[in-house]
Amino acid sequence: MYSRSDLLRILHVTPRQLANWERTGLITPAESYSFSDLLELKKIRDLCAMSVRPTVIRKSLDAMRKQAAGIENPLLEAGAWTTAKHRVAFRHRGKLVEPIAGQFLMDFSEREKVVTSTPVPRQEPTPREHEVAAWFARGVSLEEDPGAHAEAIAAYLKVLDLEPAHAAAHINLGTLYYNRQEFGLAEKHYRQAIESDSRYALAYFDLGNVLDETGRVHEAVMTYKTAIQLAPTYADAHYNLALAYEKLREARKALKHWQAYVKLDTSGPWSVHARSQIKRILQADGLKLVYKRA
Repeated sequence: MYSRSDLLRILHVTPRQLANWERTGLITPAESYSFSDLLELKKIRDLCAMSVRPTVIRKSLDAMRKQAAGIENPLLEAGAWTTAKHRVAFRHRGKLVEPIAGQFLMDFSEREKVVTSTPVPRQEPTPREHEVAAWFARGVSLEEDPGAHAEAIAAYLKVLDLEPAHAAAHINLGTLYYNRQEFGLAEKHYRQAIESDSRYALAYFDLGNVLDETGRVHEAVMTYKTAIQLAPTYADAHYNLALAYEKLREARKALKHWQAYVKLDTSGPWSVHARSQIKRILQADGLKLVYKRA
């Protein structure tokens, strides 16, 4: 079993994201998770990163269970992809179905396929990959003990000795250094994570936090914007970008991202703060009419 903090670190999701999935009924609140739960949550994370809303995923899962008798967990049992309309399609018994609309879909040419990716044939991990995975798991485990963070850093450095382009190890190292206020080392590893995987939205988000913390707010804005381009429904990136614009006294630009945030997080404590910021900006700038029209 994995703890809640294990899940956040392993899957690189934020507490706000997890809470949002729970509020929308996509997942059931829990304090411990099985390996199957982690696999399911990884697929949810990946679908959200491809601009599928949590409520759409939940409705798709409910619809798929009704259409395919005997399927309890479509994400694990049927295989899921996104469609061009930001819906979820499942491949079941050789057919591709979009359950909300109740329609079967067809794969056309390679360029026009409705699926966003092709499953990769499973290969047995090599001994080196086993060693990398073992050191990474050790690092994650050691992070749970505040007194063992030096050992966790050593474990992640061992991962990078074996696999220098291990993006997740760079991210976790960066976060450990960030929490120790060693911002130079944190920035180094976040940038290396981006070099390893240029579409890693979390790496840009974390790098933005370092840049903001060290007074480079303009650079932080550009980095948060990149994270949002990669993952438009990344609520935390909208939130922090709005804060950065507030620091730069660009209230109208901040407004756009406060509004985006409250659409993604409708009821949490951060949503309350975002709504108060929206109200303040509208009152200060006389934009109430514009806002109502929007």
